[in-house]
Amino acid sequence: MLTGTTVGLRARHEEDIPILLTELYEDVAGSSRAESGPWRPVVPWADDPRLKPDPSNDGVVAFSVVELGSGALIGSATVWGIDTHNRNAHLGLGLVPAARGKGYGTETVALLCRYGFVVRGLRRLQLETLEDNHAMLRAAERNGFVREGRLRSSSWVMGEFLDDIVLGLLAEEWSERAAD
Repeated sequence: MLTGTTVGLRARHEEDIPILLTELYEDVAGSSRAESGPWRPVVPWADDPRLKPDPSNDGVVAFSVVELGSGALIGSATVWGIDTHNRNAHLGLGLVPAARGKGYGTETVALLCRYGFVVRGLRRLQLETLEDNHAMLRAAERNGFVREGRLRSSSWVMGEFLDDIVLGLLAEEWSERAAD
C-alpha cells in the first residue's frame, strides 16, 4: 500500500465494490460528471472495469483510497492510459461524498504522482477535469500540475456542454517540489 499522512492507496478488494457502487456509480449527477459517457446503472456482479479492474491490463492501475486512521474506504483512484513507450499516463479519482472537502483529494493526487513517477518511472502525468470541478483543480495545482489547455464544450453533462481543463506535470517538476 502507498501511504501518505492521512490516506493510503491499496488494491481494490471485493468488499469495496458495493460501497463504490452505491457511493460513486449510483449517483447519476456525480457519475455523469466523472465519466466520459452517459450514466448507466451498473449491476454489482458486473465485470465493469471501474469496479473490478483487470490485473492483466498493465495500462490501467486501479486503487481503493482508504483513510489511514480508520481504514475506511473513502474513494477510488486510477492511473490509466499508461503508455510505457512515451512514459506518460492519466490520473483520475473519486471520493465518496462524506470524504470531500477534507484535503484527501490533494493527498491522493500526491500518492498517484509518487506511483507514476517513482514506481512506474513515468515522465509525464496528465489529468482532465470539468471547468467547474474546483476541488480537483485545487488538488492538482497544489501538487504542481500546470493548466495546459481548455477543451471548449467538450463534455456533455446532464443537459449542458462544459469545458474540460487539461493539466500536466513532468517528473522533474514533481521531483523539485518533493525535494523542498
